[in-house]
Formats: sequence, structure tokens, C-alpha cells
Amino acid sequence: MLKIKTPKTQRAKREVEKRAPKLVESGKKTLILHGTKTSDVLNTVLTQIYHLKRDNAVKYTKKNENIRPFESGGETSLEFFSLKTDCSLFVFGSHSKKRPNNLVLGRMFDHHIYDLVEVGVDNFRPMESFEYDKKLTPRIGSKPFFAFVGEGFESIEELKHLKEVLLDLFRGEVVENLNLAGIDHVFVCTALSSSTVFFTHCALRLKRSGTAIPRMELVEVGPSMDLVVRRQRLPNDSLKKEAKKTTNGQPKKKIKNVSSDVLQGKIGKIYIPDQKVGGIALSNDVKGLKRERREARKTKVGENEAKKRKTASK
Repeated sequence: MLKIKTPKTQRAKREVEKRAPKLVESGKKTLILHGTKTSDVLNTVLTQIYHLKRDNAVKYTKKNENIRPFESGGETSLEFFSLKTDCSLFVFGSHSKKRPNNLVLGRMFDHHIYDLVEVGVDNFRPMESFEYDKKLTPRIGSKPFFAFVGEGFESIEELKHLKEVLLDLFRGEVVENLNLAGIDHVFVCTALSSSTVFFTHCALRLKRSGTAIPRMELVEVGPSMDLVVRRQRLPNDSLKKEAKKTTNGQPKKKIKNVSSDVLQGKIGKIYIPDQKVGGIALSNDVKGLKRERREARKTKVGENEAKKRKTASK
């Protein structure tokens, strides 16, 4: 496993803070990996998925013999790469006689595998096979639309799970407001059967409609493929509950010089400058001095009267 080191420079501290948990998470990074054996079709699929996610993806080209997501003990290397690259999504490609052109899509929670979906790739068409106006090419980093066509995405558990994973894989960073003029592509997923989904990537062409809202046309730019669901692994209830935890609101702003204690409650510190009492000059009109003089005068008058009485008695 990775050796944990304490950051010693400000740059290293900033990198560690970027990986720390946040109230509003940034866009998820995707890790793309090759298995022990891959076909030419699968290599092209992985490359073009990386092209669609180029702004937020890491691609390894070496073969990985120790990664077997659905087998016990075969997830250690995958979780190691996830921790090393700070990726919470992964796409793993492998090819065998039993499962040709096999893709495993998965999500991570705390750099441990959260859930898995295994699909087979059929009828693949790369981007180069589509002819269109190159001005319609989607820009890197732009937000996409998603269109899920078919009732299976709402009623069949396998397709519902695949829908969640595809949304996490391609949607990028979650935002509250969008400029419609900046949305230039859409992912269309059509449920052909209970286990097959047609996946394609289209560009948006805006045309005049006579109203303020333009008319949109879809131009297929690729890639496109059929995804056949083979296996899946859902998260257990306790892990799912832990992953969906959210805060009640925004974090409280720290108040300077105010702390809380279990016994004393809220404690505040107030700065009071030095009063310099010893250097203050006292005036003669101080009431305390007047009282002292008045008492001294009474004492003196009493002494004089005592002397007079003593003299008269003699």
C-alpha cells in the first residue's frame, strides 16, 4: 500500500486538501485500465471513452494481471490505483473466449469498490466512421444531455443500475445553473431488451423555430455500441447508507475568539488594553479626599474642645 507521508511544502498541503472530503464534491475522475488480454475493438473503445472524458480521466496502457473485479482478492490492485490517482470511477477492459469484449464499469467509495456492472460490447462503431460537419464537434469539458429511452430503465433492476453508473461516468461536475448555448452534445441510451442497451453519442444542432427556444436536431458523431449486461454487484445496505450521508446545511462560519465547552458552554475572549491606572493624575475634587479632610477637621475640633474643657476644670 501507499506510504503515508506528512506534507512538508505548501504545494503538497494544497494537494492533500484537494483530496480531502468536501461538502460539495468536485467532478469525479475516471481510471481506465487494461486487463491481461484485450482485443482491438476493446482497445478502441477504451481510447474513445478516454477521449470523451479527457478533461477528467487517467488512462493506463499496461496490462494488469492481478485485477479481477468480481473475484475475492482481485480488487486490491484496483483499489491501490484508485487511491494513487484519486479516481472514484473506473473502466476496466478484458477479453476472453467466455466473455469477449468485456467492459467492467464501477464506482468507488473511500477508495474501495462500491458497485460493479459488467457489459459486453457489440456492434461497435468508432468516431471515425461517422461523417458530419466538423464545426459540430463537441468541446472538451462541456456539459452533456442524457436521454434514456425505454421503460426498462424504470422497471428492470439491471438497467436501472446501468443507468446510474452511466450518469456518474459521463455527467462530470454537478452544477446548479447552465447556459443552454454551451450544451453541444447528448448521450442517448435506448433499451432494446431487458439486457441490451444501445449507446450512442450525438451532437446538438440548433435551428430557428420562430420562437425564443430554438429547434434542436441530433447529429450522430460516435462512438456507438450495444451494451449487453452480463453481471452486476450492488452495494450492501450499510455501505449504501454510509455513502448517501449528507450534511443538514452549510458549515457554520468560524467566529473569532469564541469557543464552546461541555461544562461552561459558550466561551468568548475579549481584548481589553492596559488601563495604566497607576499613571493617572488625581484631582483635588475627589470625593474620597473631601471626606478625609472633613473627618480630620472633626477630629481636630474635638481635640480643641477637650483641651478647653480641661483648662476650665482647672
